[in-house]
Amino acid sequence: MSALFDFKSFLVTLLFFICTSAYVKMKAPSMVDPYRTGVRGVFWKAARVGERLSPYVSLCCLFMAF
Repeated sequence: MSALFDFKSFLVTLLFFICTSAYVKMKAPSMVDPYRTGVRGVFWKAARVGERLSPYVSLCCLFMAF
């Protein structure tokens, strides 16, 4: 099954996307620009969620690991 059709796989994919975006913003901030539209804008929004809600995101990652 594709990750888009299985809810658990979709949540794992979404968490990985948020964590990866926050990591890329930390290591290479020029790649994630808040004034961009399209893909770079989506990466910025995901990175913002990862930064501001990091305790909740990490708890969700731990929950999904089990």
